[in-house]
Amino acid sequence: MVSPARYIRFAKVFRVAPRVIWLSSVFIGVLASVPKILQLHITFTELMVDSSIAFVYSLLIWYANLFNLPKYSNKAAEGGFFTIRLLCSLLFGIGFMILLVSVHQLLFPAYNFKSMLMMYQFRGILINLTIYMFLHLLYQSHRTQLMAIELERTRADNLGAQFELLKQQINPHFLFNSLSTLKSMIEIGDEQSANFINKLSDFYRSTLDNRKSDLITLTEEMAILQAYIYLLKARFEEGISLAIEIHPSLNQSLIPPFTLQLLVENCIKHNIVSLEQPLNIRLYTTNANLVIENPLQLRKNPESSTQLGLENIDQRYMHLLNRKIVIENNGAVFKVKLPLIHEYPNH
Repeated sequence: MVSPARYIRFAKVFRVAPRVIWLSSVFIGVLASVPKILQLHITFTELMVDSSIAFVYSLLIWYANLFNLPKYSNKAAEGGFFTIRLLCSLLFGIGFMILLVSVHQLLFPAYNFKSMLMMYQFRGILINLTIYMFLHLLYQSHRTQLMAIELERTRADNLGAQFELLKQQINPHFLFNSLSTLKSMIEIGDEQSANFINKLSDFYRSTLDNRKSDLITLTEEMAILQAYIYLLKARFEEGISLAIEIHPSLNQSLIPPFTLQLLVENCIKHNIVSLEQPLNIRLYTTNANLVIENPLQLRKNPESSTQLGLENIDQRYMHLLNRKIVIENNGAVFKVKLPLIHEYPNH
């Protein structure tokens, strides 16, 4: 099995399929023999010998130019088209053509190849330039694609890192608010303080597993929310209530963990919660959204905000769905609409 690191190195190596090299060399060989076909009194053997020179020359020039590229490095070829690499390729091609013609003259002494050396050299330079240009374009295209892949991977890694940071911010935020609640209970001598600590411990332990997930089912999220509401009622008693109107068919829809808990925290942070003026929170669904709303009964001195609530939720939905949450405030009721997320076999 290929390791990820080795696979990445393999993907960065520039390659040309062998069949492309061989088929193009055959085509060049056939194309180079066309002028010979137009001549009178040309024999089939002479035609094949002439074609073989162009074929062998093209084949070697292909591989010479290919292996002259920085193939086994992720470093891009320096310079443009006209570089020292092109000059070396042309000089190599001239020398190889002389050798190739000399060998054919020895193998087929009946044909006067040496008298046509200049014609073969001119043909060879054209073949070399054509192959070099085609290879240069392929290589530059390959480098461009690699850069695009690297940029996309960097972007994905950056988004993933931001998303992980968002998830890491949630539990410390919840713990801070829970400890503030416990502090208040202890200060007023609430007899439920010890039970609150036990419930908080159990709740916090259960949230650690869900914290590792990007998405959980709405059923799991509701279990977290119900436990959180229990902890809130230990402090506020009848000063807070939650009405849930969610159709059972949506229980398996998905939601980022702790979303509803953060929204309830946001309600408490900005509104009066007391026995005289209870905060009645409503949670329900529409065709495409999960909606949480509360009446606006704003505090005169609201708690200081850490800016982790609505912004955190909005960024997580942007990361997962590329969709923003909808916030509505008509002066009497505050609503937050969350897009429903459904899981499909192919997505």
